[in-house]
Amino acid sequence: MNMTETAASQENHYFNRAGWLRASVLGANDGIVSTASLIAGVASAGVPVSDVLLAGTAGLVAGAMSMAAGEYVSVSSQADSEKADLAREAQELRTQPEFERQELADIYVQRGLDPDLARQVAEQMMAKDALATHARDELGITMASKPRPIQAALSSAASFTVGAALPLAAVVLSPQSWITINTTVASVIALGLLGGMSASTGGAPITRAVMRVTFWGAAAMAATALVGALFGTTIS
Repeated sequence: MNMTETAASQENHYFNRAGWLRASVLGANDGIVSTASLIAGVASAGVPVSDVLLAGTAGLVAGAMSMAAGEYVSVSSQADSEKADLAREAQELRTQPEFERQELADIYVQRGLDPDLARQVAEQMMAKDALATHARDELGITMASKPRPIQAALSSAASFTVGAALPLAAVVLSPQSWITINTTVASVIALGLLGGMSASTGGAPITRAVMRVTFWGAAAMAATALVGALFGTTIS
């Protein structure tokens, strides 16, 4: 392995984390916000602690399964679309290779190569792996962005469960009169930490991420608690 190949193999770009990071952050954020909001609404209605715990636990299980199913279906649909595109591209490479070679050369010209060099690059790249080259440069499909439905489903469900467990723990550890306040405060703090960690992992501005998740999370919990207090009913 030469120096260039070694350097390329050791590089770790933030984009490579996009798939699992998106699913994990979405799951944890939804777990905290939805479960805390549910608990705040039910607790504000003045029901017994056992009912609050039951509602929160049901929300955790339902939410985790819903997140897993939703991620699996959506990512599977993306994977099916990519497979269809690759199958069509493979067929075109078999039936009209010269057209595909010129199409690839045109892409390289648009990216800044002169026509002769673009043609040479297209020929050499297609000689090594024509389908992979067209998948990457024509369709934008790479291994880093490859859909992984099971991974997305498991990451989302697991992170939702972890996120939802925190508001439930606040219920167990709080006096009944303090459940809404303690759950809200603990959840906002957790959302801030989540926003900071996800931004750091993804290479994004930390302050902006923290402000975004805490603001919308607090707004959701406040709205649900208000509804519970006004109508005296459990909110699901």
